Amino acid sequence: MAGHSHWAGIKHKKGKADKLRSKIFSKLSKEITVAAKLGDKDPAMNPRLRSAIQAARSANMPKDNIERAIDKSSINTEQNFENLRYEGFGPERIAVIVEALTDNKNRTASTIRTIFQKAGGSLGTQGSASHNFNQLGVIKIDKKEITDERIFELAIEAGADECKSNNEFHEIHCPINEIYNVKKELEKEIENFISTEIEWIPLNNVEVSKEKNDDLINFFESLEEDDDIQNIYTNAEFTK
Repeated sequence: MAGHSHWAGIKHKKGKADKLRSKIFSKLSKEITVAAKLGDKDPAMNPRLRSAIQAARSANMPKDNIERAIDKSSINTEQNFENLRYEGFGPERIAVIVEALTDNKNRTASTIRTIFQKAGGSLGTQGSASHNFNQLGVIKIDKKEITDERIFELAIEAGADECKSNNEFHEIHCPINEIYNVKKELEKEIENFISTEIEWIPLNNVEVSKEKNDDLINFFESLEEDDDIQNIYTNAEFTK
């Protein structure tokens, strides 16, 4: 679930994806439950829920798990989750934004602060790290779904600002308040989406020396392992 950063690629290269699969399912389930609780339980009427379900399918989450997560929204009426954002600086003074979905913000803040401090970093106030990023709507689609040429045409027609393709997926950027309008247009021709997220895109990347790669990986893994943390964004660029 790490956001728009080189960390996402690194963890897969290191074969960490399988180890994190149950954590990913847990986080996707939580997002589905919260989306269903806050809006309509019909995905067609609830864009946030629809996007959460599509992300779960992209992660090969079983249908039963998805249905259980939706049902849970009716059962756990007393449990309220909050979306919270933490900002700070990790090893090598890299900027980091952590998004959490929690039912206990004191517990979450304490855990995140400890992880940052152990890594030689520090949590800052709101705005301390986010000025290093742009917040954008980001829609990702598997390359198998549509050609480079067609997705570019569709994205422009839908009102997106940018469309780029790499070896694995197409990535569309748009203003955050337009993300579901753009997505709605794309859905007329595309059925499966990898993810639809509001992401923090770094303005400039900070290159980290090869010797420090392991320190950074350990830091991000510690954050990933916390159930309350949904997304991590960083301007760190790993040296190959």
